[in-house]
This record gives sequence, structure tokens and C-alpha cells, in this order.
Amino acid sequence: MTYRDSLSPWCIIQHLPKMQRVIIARFRKRNDAEAHLRILKQLNPSITYEILFDPPAEPSCPPSICNLQIYAPHRYQSHPNL
Repeated sequence: MTYRDSLSPWCIIQHLPKMQRVIIARFRKRNDAEAHLRILKQLNPSITYEILFDPPAEPSCPPSICNLQIYAPHRYQSHPNL
């Protein structure tokens, strides 16, 4: 999945024979996908469409940020003058 596709996780898919499918359009918001789906069903009532949420498979942050290790000391030491 490209970065552009990951920005638009809501898809309208068309069902094909032999359990296949094709993505017709991608949207950022579900409401936009639902509105487009209504129009598609009016134009082509014999074709089966469905809305699908397709999240990105890989992490959204670069590896240099995702693999950061946070330093947390095991015990806190008090100040010697206290």
C-alpha cells in the first residue's frame, strides 16, 4: 500500500466472480464513501458494491522513530542534601 493509499483507508470495492474484488475508489472519511456508494448503486443497481476499511499494514511512523527505546531508571534517587 502506498503512502497516498494509507491516507484514504475507506474503500468502495466491487465484488467479482471467484471471490475476487477490485477497489473502485478510496476516501478519507466514511461519510464520503457512503455518499459515493449511493450514487454508484443508483447508476449500476445490478453490480454489488461494498464499503471496506483497509488500514495500512505497516507502521505509520519511520523505523528510526518506532524503534526508540525510552530510558526509565529502575529506582529514583533522592537528592543527597534532602
